[in-house]
Amino acid sequence: MLEKWFPNVDWAMMWQATEETLYMTGVSVVATFILGLILGLLLFLTSKGNLWENKFIYSIVAAVVNIFRSIPFIILIVLLIPFTKALVGTIIGANAAFPALIIGAGPFYARMVEIGLREIDKGVIEAAKAMGAKTSTIIWKVLIPESLPALVSGITVTAISLVSYTAMAGVIGAGGLGNLAYLDGFQRNHNDVTLVATIIVLIIVFVIQFIGDFITSKIDKR
Repeated sequence: MLEKWFPNVDWAMMWQATEETLYMTGVSVVATFILGLILGLLLFLTSKGNLWENKFIYSIVAAVVNIFRSIPFIILIVLLIPFTKALVGTIIGANAAFPALIIGAGPFYARMVEIGLREIDKGVIEAAKAMGAKTSTIIWKVLIPESLPALVSGITVTAISLVSYTAMAGVIGAGGLGNLAYLDGFQRNHNDVTLVATIIVLIIVFVIQFIGDFITSKIDKR
């Protein structure tokens, strides 16, 4: 039945491409969460009126975040080719996509982290400071727990963006569903291959959104 409706689809290749997309997305989400959380905390803590208030450091971090957040992803991939080749040794394959994926998504998530932290009631932070809590304690016991629903919601949105980023990375040889849809679908005029790859990408996005919404609803006590 499937062969009748999708005669040009190689299901073994489609499954391999799906695994590559899931691999690229999964590793990138974890790395982006860590990088974005660090940058977001720096932005929040060094901003005016906060624990590490420092205009110079805040300006530098904000500039880096704004620059990399503003560069279109397809251009970023090209700009990072020398860096990627030096770091990974190749510009082809799933592993070669990681530098661009992480550098592209990290600053985007950092801003979402900063926004989530700014929503915390300042009275809670002041109470922790009045009790003599160290900065590290405030970060781990107040800032992160209080902003956790926003952090999860933010990484859900970022993960969905990363799925689309992997598709774009695939066009220049990173593998995954984007690569298959472009090479075997578009270039060979196999519309059924492109359609199936698109449907699988949509399923991945819906699953990520469902998981993110479920976790957010469980941890949001408001």
